[in-house]
Amino acid sequence: MLSSIPSHYYVIGSTIMAILMGGFVMIIRMRASKKPTNEKKIIIPPIAMSSGALMFLFEQFRVPAMQILEAAAVGMLFSTILIATSKFEVKGRDIYLKRSKAFVFILFGLLIFRVVAKMILSSSIDVGELAGMFWILAFAMLLPWRIAMLIQFKRVKKTIPQLH
Repeated sequence: MLSSIPSHYYVIGSTIMAILMGGFVMIIRMRASKKPTNEKKIIIPPIAMSSGALMFLFEQFRVPAMQILEAAAVGMLFSTILIATSKFEVKGRDIYLKRSKAFVFILFGLLIFRVVAKMILSSSIDVGELAGMFWILAFAMLLPWRIAMLIQFKRVKKTIPQLH
């Protein structure tokens, strides 16, 4: 049944979902900066996202080794931007993620990159394989970013005697 649907509809649908999810992430990030953070809030996103790797159980989402390396490299490169713009600040006895003015622009830039790349690559790469590549890219971006955030959070936490 699903194989009878033209692949460009999958590209359009997944692009719309990416835009909606990007907007959702921006809203969550803006709200998160108003509340104190902790290790759990930093660690949960990559753990939750890791369940997406189950897509690779299905043949249509499997990605050749070279494309895995390419997607992971691009994701790690993008993570450096997120790492550079994620800082913590202490307010009273709590630690907050500092709101970065550049973060919204970075997210929009990454979203635009994703949409353009998907439009270009969808003409030469199968839509399922492309979905796998973008998941790898996103996970390779999220994981180093969150590890760096956790390290930075623990350093800041050590400076507050009441928190350790």
